[in-house]
Amino acid sequence: MTPPSRYLLRMTLFLAVVAAGAVLVVLPLKTAFMANAPLNGLIVGVFLLGAINSFRQVFQISPEIAWIEHFRSGGARAATTSSEVSTPRLLGPMAAMIGDRSEIKISSIAMRSMLDGVASRLDEQREISRYTVGLLVFLGLLGTFWGLLDTLGAIRGVISDISVGGGGNISAVFDGLKTGLEKPLAGMGTAFSSSLFGLAGSLVLGFLDLQTGQAHNRFYTELEDWLSGQAKLSSASVSAEGEQGVPAYVEALLEQTAESLENLQRTISRGEENRHKTHEALSELSSRMGTLTDFMKTEQAVMKKLAETLAAGATAGGTGGMDEATRTHIRNMDLCLSRLLEENRTGREETVSQLRSEIKLLARTVAAKDDS
Repeated sequence: MTPPSRYLLRMTLFLAVVAAGAVLVVLPLKTAFMANAPLNGLIVGVFLLGAINSFRQVFQISPEIAWIEHFRSGGARAATTSSEVSTPRLLGPMAAMIGDRSEIKISSIAMRSMLDGVASRLDEQREISRYTVGLLVFLGLLGTFWGLLDTLGAIRGVISDISVGGGGNISAVFDGLKTGLEKPLAGMGTAFSSSLFGLAGSLVLGFLDLQTGQAHNRFYTELEDWLSGQAKLSSASVSAEGEQGVPAYVEALLEQTAESLENLQRTISRGEENRHKTHEALSELSSRMGTLTDFMKTEQAVMKKLAETLAAGATAGGTGGMDEATRTHIRNMDLCLSRLLEENRTGREETVSQLRSEIKLLARTVAAKDDS
């Protein structure tokens, strides 16, 4: 963005030219100033305050431009934490809206609202300069009417003091007339000097206010161009020729609905991925449980065969075979293995049933969100 140094240079050069012209006619200006020093001093003081305010308004644009440049280079966090960049005043709402994001994508309605806020703040700052220009004109007119009132009063007093009857001295009358005319001339000096300083000051402050307005307009135009490149134009905001545009609240509602649908789509996608992972885990668990069941069946068959072999040996060998305690222990082992196999099968069925219930609950939740 363009820095305001060009406008500051113009203002400084113009004030230098005005100061050089005032130095060339310093003696007449001094005489005119002393015609009514309090009022003319007030006019000069208002002029200085207005000039300082004009320079201050142009200087305030530099922090805003620096914040925008830092945001472009490193995002809102870099622009906020940088020690070289102060917190923006004109762009305060935009900085609060952006937050810590590294880039912005705003709607056309939000962009227009943001630009209107910046424009109102710029106009609010220029109100003081405009009032100062009007105040100088008012003070000049006030001095003019004040001097005219003094002039009229002095002329009335001079006319009332003129007396040529009774054979008076003519030279004394003229001397009195000359003395009496000094007060009307002093009043005219007050009137013309205050008008001179007031109108000249308003002329100079008018040029400074013009440069301030150009600097503000240039900043506003470049900000609008930048935000236009960042704005997200929705199809609802574009209406055909001759058709009535969609209301702002309807467009905002549509944009919010679109964002909600995108979030729902992402949620459904994550749920689908989790369902696939759960199905794979369930398949692997079923495979392992089947392997374990086969192993236990094989082990049970081996134990049964071993028990039958031992029982046959005991029958053939009489007392040299297996005793009753051993047979009881083998039967207990067979019962325990059968019970373990049954519990394993029951646990697998319960696990599969619970997983199916969870999957059905998840599917119903997703379907309810989709319907809403």
